[in-house]
Parts: sequence; structure tokens; C-alpha cells
Amino acid sequence: MTRCTPQRLADAERFIWLTARVLEQRRFEHLHADGSAAAVHTALEAYRCSDGGYGYGLEPDARGPISQPLQTWTALTILDEIGRCAEAAPAICDHLATITRPDGGVPGGDVRLGDYPHAPWIPVVEEPEGSLLSTALLAGVLHKNAVEHPWLSGATEFCWKRVDALTETHPYEAIASVAFLDQVPDRERAERAAERVGGLIREAGYVLLDPERPELARVAPGYASGEIPGVCDYAPSPASLARRWFSDTEIERGLDHLAEQQREDGGWPIHWLEWSPSTALEGRPRVTLDALRVLSAYDAA
Repeated sequence: MTRCTPQRLADAERFIWLTARVLEQRRFEHLHADGSAAAVHTALEAYRCSDGGYGYGLEPDARGPISQPLQTWTALTILDEIGRCAEAAPAICDHLATITRPDGGVPGGDVRLGDYPHAPWIPVVEEPEGSLLSTALLAGVLHKNAVEHPWLSGATEFCWKRVDALTETHPYEAIASVAFLDQVPDRERAERAAERVGGLIREAGYVLLDPERPELARVAPGYASGEIPGVCDYAPSPASLARRWFSDTEIERGLDHLAEQQREDGGWPIHWLEWSPSTALEGRPRVTLDALRVLSAYDAA
């Protein structure tokens, strides 16, 4: 069944031209209209900080000129999208080495962000610990591109230690863990770990398995009302280890639900807390590109 139909794509294209930043417009062109990778790269460079990381609101939830681990991960995913991750990775890894904590992981946020507007859930503390969420996302995209760098070796060890120690988790941490497990070279170990993480999520109820019965799912502590990931948030492609967490029926329902969330203006909504005017304005075009990517991945399977 095709869900990323020509009409759905045309509606999304209109939304992107109407509302998106230049970066998301260039990404749409590259992904769906034969646009150049170089143009995307040029747009992305506007968000690079002097320390080699990325900031300036690349992720809408952190403003200002301070590089942040999650914004740097976003940059890496875009570089991966345009086939330029491997060449950019050494310099980015050098930067990550400068912010890595003694435990081997990068923090969830930089203390310098406290001087600038940022979402209330970003941890800004004097002596942060390494974050599995941030480190796993970064390590996953680097492993996907077969990057070799001393920082990645230490980050991989940190991720394994944290994933193996999980007795409970929350949606974003689980999604990050799967992003790591989908790409890390030790496939047998990754499959075992992913099965265990999936069990934690299903047991906790932190997934919308049946969109017609949302009362069966639970909102994780600290999340916004209604901020419950769907099956496609955990398994954004049929190749993901998280695909095994769900039955065919659950996946089909999840894909239908994702497709049906496209609004009349052509874009998809965000489901996290709108803490500032920029949250939805800048977040929706990116979420729209993500939705098209997921639907296209399953259409092609």
C-alpha cells in the first residue's frame, strides 16, 4: 500500500515552501526534486559554531550561538542525508572530544546555554554526566558511515555500558538507543539489547499501539500531555531492529495514523511542548520531512 502518494507529497511541498527555513527547503529539493547536496551543505554551514559544533537554533529548542550535542547530531544526520557525513566527521569528532565527560559520554546540554533561551527540559548544570540519549544518537550516525575516530571508540563503550544497565527507560532515550543499536558493528549483541529495550518500552506502555485506543498508552514522566511516540517513531524504517517490537498489524496501524496526521496545510504537527513561538514554526517543516521519509521507507519495502 502506497502512503507517500503524489498528492500527499505535493501538499507537503507547498507547506515547505510556505513555512520552512532555507535549510528545510533545500533538504526537500535534494530529497524530492533533484536538488543539489552542495546547496544543503551551504545552508547547514550557517548553523556551525566556532568550536566545530552546531547551534544557532538548528534544533528549534535551543537558541543562541552555543553549540549543543543534539544540534551537532542533527547536523550529522543532514550530512548523512546528503552523503557528506564521512568527510565532515573527523572535525566534528574532534569537537565532541572536547565536551566529553569523564564517564565517556557527551552531556545532554552545555552549561553555557543558560545564557540563552532554551527549552526547559534541556539539562543545563555545572558538572553534567554523559547522556545516553545524546551519545547514542551521535555514535549511531557515525557508525552508519563507518567513521573511525578515537572519540567514537570511547563513546561506543559508554553506550554499551549504559544500554546494558537499563532497567527502565523513556521514549527518547529508547529511540536513541535503537539508533545506536541499528548501526553498531556487533550485530548479535545489538539484536539482544534491542529486544530488551523494546520489552521495557512495551511493558511501560510508552508507545501508541492503537491510535483508536490512546488510553491504553502512557505518557512518560516529564513529557507533554499527548506526547506518546507511535510505532514509527521507534521503527522509522523496516530495517530497524525496533521493527521487531511490533506486529504487522501494529505497524500498519501506525503507518496509517502517521499518514492521517498530515494537516490541511500539508504539514505534520509536532507533539512536544510548544515552549516558544519558534517551536512549531520551525519544528513542523522538519517533522514533515521526517514523516515523508518514514512513509517512503515503508512504501519501498
